[in-house]
Amino acid sequence: MRRDDSHLIETKIRTKPVYRGNAVNFFVDQVRLPNGKKAEREYLDHPGAVAAIPILDRDTVIMVRQYRYPVREVTYEIPAGKLAAGEAPLPCVRRELKEETGFTAGRIRRLISYWPTPAFSDEVLHIYVAEDLRPGTVCPDEDEFLEVKRVPLRRALDWVFEGKIRDSKSVIALLAYSLRRR
Repeated sequence: MRRDDSHLIETKIRTKPVYRGNAVNFFVDQVRLPNGKKAEREYLDHPGAVAAIPILDRDTVIMVRQYRYPVREVTYEIPAGKLAAGEAPLPCVRRELKEETGFTAGRIRRLISYWPTPAFSDEVLHIYVAEDLRPGTVCPDEDEFLEVKRVPLRRALDWVFEGKIRDSKSVIALLAYSLRRR
């Protein structure tokens, strides 16, 4: 926090756990607002996640298709996964890339980290670029059903603007990678 931000800060008074799950937890906190009044803040506690934009060659990325229950649709996404407790992002992204696509990367570099939904979640998503890919065997989690797809980068970017790719991590990764590579 910067010193000049103090007039914007809310202070936690107490926390009420609402739900503890395998992937996320929900809380309602009572806070003191900068003007001294009290309010409630509902939020999702999340351990964080990683994602990789796997670059097969200059013009091709690897994506996965999978059904996402909350939106009731099959989506195109870059491979991603949740951080385990105490896990660092880099080992996690290597694991998720291998599990979901079968590929291992000779080189992985950080692209961007961001908060997907800071209005109601503390999740941080770390996106990496995975290059020098070597194929292997896909080994998804037992409740994951995926299709690995080779997609021309130009087509994936078009799909972002056509609404075919609407997953935020994939949209952000594709656009950020496209800007960085120029």
